[in-house]
Amino acid sequence: MIIPPLKKVYISVINDLVTDQRIHRVAALLQSEGMDVTCIGRRLKDSPEPEGISFRYRRYRMVFSKGPIFYACFNIRLFFTLLVAARPSLFVANDLDTLPAGFLASRIRKVPLIYDSHELFTQVPELISRPVVRGIWTRIEKLIVPRLDHAVTVSDSIAEFYRQLYGTRFRVVRNLPFRREPHPDPEMKSAYGGKKILIYQGALNVGRGLELMIETIRYLEDFVFLVVGTGDIEKELREAVREKEFGERVYFRGRLSPEALFPITCGADVGISLEEDLGLNYRYALPNKVFDYIQARVPVLCSDLPEMARIVDVYGVGVATGERDPQKLAEIVRHMCSDHGKRSRKKALDRAAGELCWENESRIYLQLLEDCGVI
Repeated sequence: MIIPPLKKVYISVINDLVTDQRIHRVAALLQSEGMDVTCIGRRLKDSPEPEGISFRYRRYRMVFSKGPIFYACFNIRLFFTLLVAARPSLFVANDLDTLPAGFLASRIRKVPLIYDSHELFTQVPELISRPVVRGIWTRIEKLIVPRLDHAVTVSDSIAEFYRQLYGTRFRVVRNLPFRREPHPDPEMKSAYGGKKILIYQGALNVGRGLELMIETIRYLEDFVFLVVGTGDIEKELREAVREKEFGERVYFRGRLSPEALFPITCGADVGISLEEDLGLNYRYALPNKVFDYIQARVPVLCSDLPEMARIVDVYGVGVATGERDPQKLAEIVRHMCSDHGKRSRKKALDRAAGELCWENESRIYLQLLEDCGVI
C-alpha cells in the first residue's frame, strides 16, 4: 500500500517562536491532523532555542532588526522561502508584517492562505504616533485584506472592524490556553517573604499599565509585583523602580518559557492586564494573559475595555475597572485579595477555566481548515 505524503504547512511569524503560544497551539493542532508543519520566524541575538515543540522551524538571522528595511528584507526572504517550499498545502501568515510575502507566494503557488491577525496592526500605539509609517502599512492592508479568502482574528470587535472596513469575513479564534490543573510553585510565597503576589506577564510596551502598577505598589506594602516578559520600555521601568527604591517590591523575571511560567502564575494572587485605551488595537484587545490567569485560577484585574471586561464580568473572575488612581487601585486589589473576594471567585474561575480552553476553541480553526480544503 502506498502511503500518501504528509500535507506540508508553512506558518510565518516575525517573532523568534520561543514564547508565542498561539503559534505553538496552531502548529500542534495541524500536526494532530497529520500535517507536516514548518514555522518560520527570526532569530534575535538573545533568542534561546524553542523548548517542548515537535514542529520543524526555521529562523532568519537579520542584519537589520527594525525599521522599513528590516520588514522589507524579512518579507523578501520569506517570499523566496515559500516560493521554493516543497509541496506546500497551506500557508499561514501571522499578522500584517508577514502577509505581503505569504499572499504573493500563495497566489503564485496556488496554495490556500490563512491570515491570522493577532491584533489591529495599523492601530498599535507605536504606529499611531508615526503617521507616515502607519500610512504605508494601511495601504498594504487595503491592498491585500479585501482579497483574502480565509482570515481569522482574536476578538469579535476586531472581526467586526475588518468586516465593516473591507467586507472581509474574519472568524474569531481567541488566544485560549490548553486546559490545565493549577500547580503553584510551592516556594513562591517564601521566596517573596510571604507577601501577596501581583503578576503581569507579556510584552513590556507602552500602554500596558505597568507604570501605573509600579506606582500602585507604593500603597500595597504587603504585596510584591512580578513583571514577566521583555519589551521596549523595560529599561525605563527598571529605572523607575530604582528611583522609587522599590527593588524589594517589584521584581523583573525576564522572559520565561510557558512551562516555567505557569507554576509562577498559579502562585500569584492577582493577574494584571491594565491596558490603556490608546487606539482601537488596545480598546478591542483580548490578551492571552487574561486567559492564562484564568487557567491558573488567578483572579484578573483588567481595564474596563469591551472585550476583556466582557470576559471578566460574564464569568465573574475578577474586576474590570477604569480607575487609574494608584491609591484607589490599591483598594481594589486589597478587596480582591480579601477572604470574601477569594471565596466568591473560586467556583467562577473553575467554570471559566473549563470553558475557555484551546480544546474547545480549536474546533473553529478545524472548520477553517476544512473550508481551505486541507482536511
